[in-house]
Amino acid sequence: MKMAMAGLYKRVLPSPPAVDFASSDGKTQSEPAYCGLASLSMVLNALAIDPGRKWKGPWRWFDESMLDCCEPLEKVKEKGISFGKLVCLAHCAGAKVQAFRTNQSSLDDFRKFVVRCSTSDDCHIISSYHRATFKQTGTGHFSPIGGYHAGRDMALILDVARFKYPPHWVPLRLLWEAMESVDEATRQCRGFLLISRPHRDPGLLYTLSCKHESWVKVAKYLMDDVPNLVKTDDVKDVHKVLSVVFSSLPSHFGEFIKWIAEVRRREDGGQNLSLEENGRLSLKEEVLKQVQETGLFKHVVAFLSSLTLCCRNAPTLSDENNLPDIAATVCCQGAELLSGSFGSSERYCCQETCIRRLRANGDKPITLVSGTVVNGSSEQGVDVLVPSCPNKLNCCGSGPSNCNGIYPAGNDVLTALLLALPPETWRGIKDEKLLNEMYSLVSTENLPILLQEEVLHLRRQLHILKKCQENKVDEDLGEPLC
Repeated sequence: MKMAMAGLYKRVLPSPPAVDFASSDGKTQSEPAYCGLASLSMVLNALAIDPGRKWKGPWRWFDESMLDCCEPLEKVKEKGISFGKLVCLAHCAGAKVQAFRTNQSSLDDFRKFVVRCSTSDDCHIISSYHRATFKQTGTGHFSPIGGYHAGRDMALILDVARFKYPPHWVPLRLLWEAMESVDEATRQCRGFLLISRPHRDPGLLYTLSCKHESWVKVAKYLMDDVPNLVKTDDVKDVHKVLSVVFSSLPSHFGEFIKWIAEVRRREDGGQNLSLEENGRLSLKEEVLKQVQETGLFKHVVAFLSSLTLCCRNAPTLSDENNLPDIAATVCCQGAELLSGSFGSSERYCCQETCIRRLRANGDKPITLVSGTVVNGSSEQGVDVLVPSCPNKLNCCGSGPSNCNGIYPAGNDVLTALLLALPPETWRGIKDEKLLNEMYSLVSTENLPILLQEEVLHLRRQLHILKKCQENKVDEDLGEPLC
């Protein structure tokens, strides 16, 4: 007996009011992906914003799996994403974002933005609208706007759910009406995002992550608890400030802030770096150098050095300063990314790592960690290009004992995070002399421009994550404070 199975390939686009993008009246090329994450991926790639990690093969390219800030990816894919949290994701990905709900803008202003972005390469618009206005099935939806027809006052919607509807033209006034609908989940009007490229790609060396469920506790600790901890009467010097901050760090704190490694297949690189790899690595090394030249870094190093190895109150990150262990983890992640299976249930194991310094392209020596990653019966050689300072480094072995400080480790990561905390964090310090000293140590005004932008990017991420943790991200869409 033959069995019948119901299925949908794609739906016929109700026209009018929409005009099929592939019809004789609206023909041009189509775009892939789906809804909020896919819309943002498309726009970030169109703006040539570097995701800082590879997508498939050697390609550095945004896709939905990389948009893991603000909200766990599994939750986003299961329940969708709100307008406010899409704004959050765009900020965390390094874009410059202006967000407007329809009750904060007007049809005429919206038309001006659509015309501007349709005639330039430096900005793009993502629209949040309700499909029913266009007689389409479904409810809330995100898609980029790909063009504007001045003669007919129509906008081109590059529908990312291409399995359902093709790209299509709609009357701009009707699109505005579709955006005026209220999102039942947030009780807020929908709207549009104006997304453009920042002056440079932020997050060169450090980034915050909410992949681990502990991020909620960490964000709360840093933004709510630390300001109260420094109010105690016995906080008399910088050492004590660091002690009260670091002694109560939540578990899995090291999962919250990461340094960004450059990963490649071993056969893709050999002994040479591409100009792009060399440029990115040089910038990372310059940021690392600038962190280590701050006065705050010297205090952090002195504090960590005062802790004995058996001290129970040692910061969580101090256990993660072993470069071979870090490299083994990064090599496994790199192998997943290079194979296009990042986040899957496949198991990757790094059998061995080798740390060496090599002089590539006749330039200064670089630190290279090579790992052999096993997945079932297959093996893959992975290289990790490590930003480093010119200190001594042991070669291949179980673990160099004098590695601390030559590559991103607990001391500089903690320094960067302290710099990224809002200035008002220290306002409760009762000793006026110490308060002024802390303000001086954490001030961004006199930092070199690379480090200043790095710190402000982390501060924006932290601000947005705190709003996510409080479920307030949809209430305030303004630019995060710096």
